[in-house]
Amino acid sequence: MASGVQQSSESAMAKGILALEMARDGVRRCRQDVQDTRGKLSASYQGSDGREFGNLLDKWDAQCAIILRSLQEMIDRLYDSLEAHGVTQEAAVEAVAQAKARAEAAFAQLMPA
Repeated sequence: MASGVQQSSESAMAKGILALEMARDGVRRCRQDVQDTRGKLSASYQGSDGREFGNLLDKWDAQCAIILRSLQEMIDRLYDSLEAHGVTQEAAVEAVAQAKARAEAAFAQLMPA
């Protein structure tokens, strides 16, 4: 059974993953909205101001891609940490169970029948 601290740590990681996924999804929605708006405006925004606006959107889109990549990397790392935490926890529980079994066996040998 996990201790309260370990459960809190797992809960915090899960909440962190959820928050990052929500942020990533929000950025994706905004990015799509901007791309949709760009498509609608491109036909009527033909002059130098339209080019500058397009350049600005290109720059924003590149920055958005970096943010999305960073969010996904953080999500992946938290999932990896959560998985490693579970593996470590299982190994610790098994080690304790083995030590308990050895201690009980040793104690049984010391006790007269």
